[in-house]
Amino acid sequence: MSTSHLRHLPSVEKVLTALGELDSLPRPTVVALVRDHVEHMREELLAGSAPLTFDEAVTSIRSAILAFARQRIQPVINGTGVMIHTNLGRSPIHKDVMGVVSAVATGYCNLELDLNTGERGSRGTFLEKNLATLCEAEAATVVNNCAAALVLILRELANGDRNEVIIGRNQLVEIGGGFRIPEILETSGARLREVGATNKVSVNDYRKAINARTGMILRVHRSNFYMEGFVDEPTTAELVALAREFDLPVVEDLGSGAMVATDGLAPLDHEPTTAEVLADEVDLVCVSGDKLFGGPQAGIIAGKREFIARLKQNPFFRALRCDKMVLTALQESACAYLKASQSGAMPDLPLIAMLNAEVEALNTRAAAIVEAIGKGETVTRGEGTARCGGGTMPKSRIPSVTIDIAPVVGQCSLPQLMKRLRDGTPPVIGYVSENALKLDLRTIPAEQDSVLIAAIRDALQHSSESE
Repeated sequence: MSTSHLRHLPSVEKVLTALGELDSLPRPTVVALVRDHVEHMREELLAGSAPLTFDEAVTSIRSAILAFARQRIQPVINGTGVMIHTNLGRSPIHKDVMGVVSAVATGYCNLELDLNTGERGSRGTFLEKNLATLCEAEAATVVNNCAAALVLILRELANGDRNEVIIGRNQLVEIGGGFRIPEILETSGARLREVGATNKVSVNDYRKAINARTGMILRVHRSNFYMEGFVDEPTTAELVALAREFDLPVVEDLGSGAMVATDGLAPLDHEPTTAEVLADEVDLVCVSGDKLFGGPQAGIIAGKREFIARLKQNPFFRALRCDKMVLTALQESACAYLKASQSGAMPDLPLIAMLNAEVEALNTRAAAIVEAIGKGETVTRGEGTARCGGGTMPKSRIPSVTIDIAPVVGQCSLPQLMKRLRDGTPPVIGYVSENALKLDLRTIPAEQDSVLIAAIRDALQHSSESE
């Protein structure tokens, strides 16, 4: 193609003038995006594409910029029924907890100052004591996520001449996003020693693998899948007894972070708690802070005092430490658990409330929402099945209640309706089933009902207007 076609290329200045102000984005960002898109148009013209008119070019650039703006992290309404939704930020944190975080983050705090002496203090002392109490452990500490916790443990306990880690083949799990336990082990510098078969592993398999290079025994909880049928494996207590014979530490990556009996919250299987695992004399256990714990992203490590002290002295610990906001959110969440345990109640945390919600209460909310929207057969009350998600409790199937939206044929398709709800403020996310868009109320707090009603009305109104 002749370069004469480049005369059709709009200038950056003219496009910016035509776009006007885009309040949601900083002006320098808009300028950079416009330049990128004009350059892309130049490349397309040189490749043989037909030139756009100026108005077409502006419309195309505006759409691209608005699409970019929607990638900004912002609140959304989660109607998927998945409570620990990784794509939606995992577990929500209590507003009161975030109130304390806000006060700490927007001013100065005693992060590493001992207010008793006026001297430099240790980061996380208050949190670590509360976590140790909650987990019924000798000591505890935190790093920035559970994978980091495992890497730190491996670097400290499996290195040098004793860098082999023994693990059952039935525990070589993928934790999500393509990350797998074997790869994490190798990243730490440890050498993986797999034992047993995929479906059956015995204590004797572990015993035969122990040698002069063994650094530790690792047990990984299968929190995101389950095995049934012709299967068997040693209990934690059996592995601990074996390890004591050879003076080896036993570590369990529990992952999911349950601190209370999950089977007492909803029709769920029992998920092992940190305290239960430590009661079997495991040396260290690590869990996630943003899963069943219901706090911010973090890796909680609890166990024997001597091992926690060693981890905190490891130079790599500093690279993985949490900032003041995460530490504050964790300490307030841990306090919520401990305060609730005094009376035998469940902690006042959003995730616990979702798990504990009664279907009758959800039905009452659904009836009020459907009546308020007033769209007859288009918006109705339905049934759903909620799940824990986030790589936890794969068998979880919790009865729930949904708002079902079935657009009028010829006015709006389900994909169009879903996009309109995603484009709203705040965006609303649901799922399609039985020829309807379903919004599960178990993952939508009651205080969002009025916002949800307005969002559905607006989406349906746009559907009518577009025809």
